[in-house]
Amino acid sequence: MEAGDGHVELRRGDRVALLVPGSVAYVELVISLLASGRFPVPLDPKLTSFERQRILEDVRPHLVVETEEQLVSMVANTPPQYRLGLPRGRPIHVTSGTTGRPKGVFSGPLDESDARALVEEERSLWGFTDTDVNLVLSPLHHSAPLRFAMGTLLARGRVVAPGAFDPARVTEAIRTERPTTMFCVPAHLQRLFSHWDEVGVPDLGCFRLVAHAGAPCPAHVKRRLIELFPAESTWEFYGSTEGQFTACRSEEWLTRPGTLGRARPGRMMTVDDDGLLWCTVPRYARFEYLGDPEKTAAAWRHLPSGDAFTVGDLGRIDPDGYVYLDARREDLIISGGVNVYPAEVENVLAEAAGVNDIAVFAQPDEHWGQRVCAAYVGSADPVELDAFARERLAPAKRPKEYHPVPVLPRTATGKVRRNELPGISRSAPPDPLHS
Repeated sequence: MEAGDGHVELRRGDRVALLVPGSVAYVELVISLLASGRFPVPLDPKLTSFERQRILEDVRPHLVVETEEQLVSMVANTPPQYRLGLPRGRPIHVTSGTTGRPKGVFSGPLDESDARALVEEERSLWGFTDTDVNLVLSPLHHSAPLRFAMGTLLARGRVVAPGAFDPARVTEAIRTERPTTMFCVPAHLQRLFSHWDEVGVPDLGCFRLVAHAGAPCPAHVKRRLIELFPAESTWEFYGSTEGQFTACRSEEWLTRPGTLGRARPGRMMTVDDDGLLWCTVPRYARFEYLGDPEKTAAAWRHLPSGDAFTVGDLGRIDPDGYVYLDARREDLIISGGVNVYPAEVENVLAEAAGVNDIAVFAQPDEHWGQRVCAAYVGSADPVELDAFARERLAPAKRPKEYHPVPVLPRTATGKVRRNELPGISRSAPPDPLHS
């Protein structure tokens, strides 16, 4: 399989980093690469050169796609047997961790039986058919929107990708394209509802499936979602880059407010004595963290029900099997559906001049669920810190507030008491950058 430039020959098992904006052709290329035994690595095209270099050093791709022309050429040069063929694996999505070092989540190659089971699981749960029209709201380098778009194309449906999220543009796409499915995060819903309050609600009768995930959904937003969209069309699911756990119709949520639903078919959810949630998965849903066998080993354990993994989330399961999340994995900030790990941001900002100590934390945000904030010790100027962050961090990871403090609260073993940071930030003068 040629890379599209006529010079690079890709072999089975090779990795292809995608650093271009999402499009229908993007989804087609992901599918064709997987069908031919190659592994796409979807990455945020807005990554800074600093972030990009660090990730590519770990992922070690055989090819980096950086232009739309390169992408289109690769799709055009795809052999017919691989176009919308059976994916023999999952894309390698990169996720951070509490260490702050991004890692690729790698499923490895799948034989035909497991590959078909993987596709059928998504199709059975979400009902993808050739009459579906999937409206893409989120960037396609994220796992959930890419998974919904792939499922639609593999069922021979149609994908509509109107570009960067804009409520007016999405509303127009609903009117003209009449989508049947849509994945979103709560921040999308809030912005859409606000826009519709001004211009009127479009006809939403075309939707048979609207699924949301990625961040906690405020109850009033959830109820508005149920009110506006067709009955039994709205869902929430709980998952991560590593794998999928539960799915829940909104009607179930109404009877059990706060639940994330029960385990998806083929999976089993359990909770250990420490409140840690574990998910037993089929063979085709196993994964490893590229280049990190210790992190991989820590994520997995063998249970009587089979191999189970955890992403460090805490929760509980009621007698009927409904899962409730008490706390996301340690220190995770979810801003607009994007996972931000404080350690990764801290590792970058600690290199800035005038920063002696720094800790990153979340504050509630009406639109994004949470916003990234930083408290630091040192002489650094907030404006200069912001400029430093803009050179090295993608937009979602950049702190929106910087709070100089005399000292950071720490435990006897030196761990930052993150739960105390919002309090000390209120007593410190906030920077004027984002007020």
